Amino acid sequence: MRQTTMILTIETPGQGLHEVTRPILRWVHDSGIVAGLLTIFCQHTSASLLIQENAAPAARRDLEAYFAWIAPEDAGRYDHDDEGPDDMPAHLRAALTHVQLTVPVINRAPALGTWQGIYLFEHRRAAHTRHLALHLMGE
Repeated sequence: MRQTTMILTIETPGQGLHEVTRPILRWVHDSGIVAGLLTIFCQHTSASLLIQENAAPAARRDLEAYFAWIAPEDAGRYDHDDEGPDDMPAHLRAALTHVQLTVPVINRAPALGTWQGIYLFEHRRAAHTRHLALHLMGE
């Protein structure tokens, strides 16, 4: 059994779903591990991770609109607004999604379905530098 780790740094331009599948696929392939388990952990409280539709941009737009609806930016609505009106809604959106994903690795690749991609879901309006801790264990 082998294992390897890395921190993947992602520069986001602001709110939205940002696909991170390609650098993760490349890293897993280059690791040489043929079969195992990949864990991806988002080291932030105002961003999250999703496995989601990667072919139809309308699906991503609908997801983004839905989360804006259930956790709206509304001045005066939240006590916690230390970093602005998008601060608490970002935390709520992260709480409703995932900060960790676990994906089987088969034949040196995450075993994603045909239309699945791995996304960093940036919940803040401003650009941010985000860090994803990757851990791969297998043979």
